[in-house]
Amino acid sequence: MSRAELADAVCAWLWETTDVRYELDGHYIAKLERGAVRWPGAAYRSGLRYVLDVASDNELGFYPPGRVAAFELDLTTSSAAGIDDELIDAGDESVALLALAEESNVGDLTVEQLHADIQRIALNYLKVPTKPLFLRSRAIRDRAFRLLAGRQAPNQTRDLYAAAGWALTLLGWMSVDLGRPDIAESHNRTAWACAEAADHDELRAWVRATQHTAALWQDDFGRAADYAQAGLLHATGSSRLFLISALAVDQARAGHLRVARETLHQAKNTSSAQADFELGGLFLCTPERAEGIWSDVHLALGEAQHTLDHADHSIKLFEAEPHARRNVGSERMARLQQVKAHLELGHPDAAAEALSPVLTTPAEYRVRPLIHRISEVAALARSDRYADTPETRLLHESIREFTKRPRRRRRTKVSH
Repeated sequence: MSRAELADAVCAWLWETTDVRYELDGHYIAKLERGAVRWPGAAYRSGLRYVLDVASDNELGFYPPGRVAAFELDLTTSSAAGIDDELIDAGDESVALLALAEESNVGDLTVEQLHADIQRIALNYLKVPTKPLFLRSRAIRDRAFRLLAGRQAPNQTRDLYAAAGWALTLLGWMSVDLGRPDIAESHNRTAWACAEAADHDELRAWVRATQHTAALWQDDFGRAADYAQAGLLHATGSSRLFLISALAVDQARAGHLRVARETLHQAKNTSSAQADFELGGLFLCTPERAEGIWSDVHLALGEAQHTLDHADHSIKLFEAEPHARRNVGSERMARLQQVKAHLELGHPDAAAEALSPVLTTPAEYRVRPLIHRISEVAALARSDRYADTPETRLLHESIREFTKRPRRRRRTKVSH
């Protein structure tokens, strides 16, 4: 492609995935080629990675500006930068919409485009910057509720409630990933009311799955298990595989080991067949995603070799899929299960090798659960077993670099 054609392809993809028009042109591409710009914005980096089919910014020769020496290890994810106010406001708005969702309001317009937009967001989540997708999900939610204030046929009313419910479920899932599972619960309650109004079983199942995930990341394993079991009452497609696998994680982490093993056995014998309607992306549980969850169960059960076997197979299946169909968030979590298993089995070199692909994750996709899990790897590497080995010291330092939080530079006054 020429520079102009490359720029046009990136802009077209960004418009398709975020509904935002960008002004990238051939002149800017030339600046990138000359090295005049070494760290373009997150959207341009995402678009160039997609169009040029590479996995990391480094493969394109992009490196962030100079290092900041002072940093600290914490669970704050850089993907939440600049969006905290929007998270809180969106949660409050979803609570306010709960009363509307529980009433029998009607709308007038078709929702085909709303559902197409929702599917596009689900498929592109964690492949393009999060903030535009979050704002787009919020806009879909609001538009659906505006339409519900009008008049329409009963089947269109159900479709609008379904669109609003899926948008709210997206907002809930993103809020968890952005470090606010408490706000996710506000979206999820209204999403459940929408699922009831739409009488949509798969939506009900994925709302419960999202509620489970919010409870899990608040270490409330009992409530997470309750949500997973409630979701199984409605699951008809791949949501069933996700929920029963997630239930085994909840039971194992709560210390109910015998029950967890029984549930895990059921999960491994659950069909991965999809329902007639599957949104895809984060609302689809593929065999590789399920295997990653199973590896988590085995780790909680103290079975490191089984953890490694399932994590290895999960990653192999992920790598065999085209990038457009890969759930990159679940893939990264499976790789961290692989790292933990290697450390538990006494293989620090293999752990470092398994960790390497995760460390290339662009900053805008370093969601809170990823930071949390990689910090657990750091803690394991700092345990008495490995505290003095050069391999794990290097691994730990790599994680510190990955999770560092640059401090704001102070402005200095210049006197003349």
